[in-house]
Amino acid sequence: MYKIAVLPGDGIGPEVVAEGLKVLQAVADKTGFKYETIRYDFGGDRYLATGEVLPDSALEEFRQMDAIYLGAVGHPDVRPGILEQGILLKIRFELDLYINLRPIRLYPGVWTPIKDKGPEDIDFVVVRENTEGLYAGIGGFLRKGTSDEVAIQEMINTRKGVERCVRYAFELTRQRNKGKKLTLCDKANVLTYAHDLWRRVFAEVGEEYPDIEKDYAYVDATTMWMVKNPEWFDVIVTCNMFGDIITDLGAMIQGGLGIAASGNINPGRVSMFEPIHGSAPKYKGTNQINPLAGICAVGMMLKYLDEKEAAIMVDNAVSETLASGKIKDLTAGKTGFTTTEIGDMIVQMV
Repeated sequence: MYKIAVLPGDGIGPEVVAEGLKVLQAVADKTGFKYETIRYDFGGDRYLATGEVLPDSALEEFRQMDAIYLGAVGHPDVRPGILEQGILLKIRFELDLYINLRPIRLYPGVWTPIKDKGPEDIDFVVVRENTEGLYAGIGGFLRKGTSDEVAIQEMINTRKGVERCVRYAFELTRQRNKGKKLTLCDKANVLTYAHDLWRRVFAEVGEEYPDIEKDYAYVDATTMWMVKNPEWFDVIVTCNMFGDIITDLGAMIQGGLGIAASGNINPGRVSMFEPIHGSAPKYKGTNQINPLAGICAVGMMLKYLDEKEAAIMVDNAVSETLASGKIKDLTAGKTGFTTTEIGDMIVQMV
């Protein structure tokens, strides 16, 4: 019996989550695994009503779960940063979800802006360090608001944090058994201290994986090759900031935010799965949003829970639905179907 915390969140989050849970129930019925969901209303509406973002008591409850399923965070009436830092980053840091996992896969029947590239060319994974780097929040202001103002934001890289991320990436590359190639994306020619550590750890850990091809690419070159030759990549491992940037590019080359899902992972412990799109408040309640990214997040969650058959069912259902050509555009309001209709299509394919 899996215990899954469900945080529908803001904007379109509840609508997307509803379709994801519909698919979760369908594959559970087919494969026989049992689960229960515990809903939490953390988000903009609760904050505006109570002033509460995410209490420590909720984190204690999350630690007893098997997984967390998140819809979206962001409210037009709440100042940017309050919910993102108070919910998303707080969960990531407090639960030590040190891996952000982003599959970048072009499904059959999905348009990509890259000319002459197809599903066989765009199929790689980005492993992003998720709890250190520039996101650690170390820094501050001096003489704020004056002409002499100084703003400092420090990049924090620990040997432990880098090594566990790199090791996870090597293991994933071996498990994928695809190109068996791991690329370190860095900027070691400029960030000579932080990324010297990344390069040394990558080389040292890499000695334990003689079957894996090791490659290096500066982050600016990585963005170039992701567009020109995405087929070169199998798995990319990178720091927090660079991972944030290149995965948004990855979302675009795989067809847009409407198909992009991610996992925030602490291997062997409770981990969180979500679509990477925002809350899109202008579409709230319209039943026009494409829920496929949220459904793919359910597939990632099932794979993490080792419900392999169910995870494959979800992935195949998404793939077959898109390959059918019925959904012409993954953009909100342009799919030709309502949110619930797309969810129903996936359920029928399961």
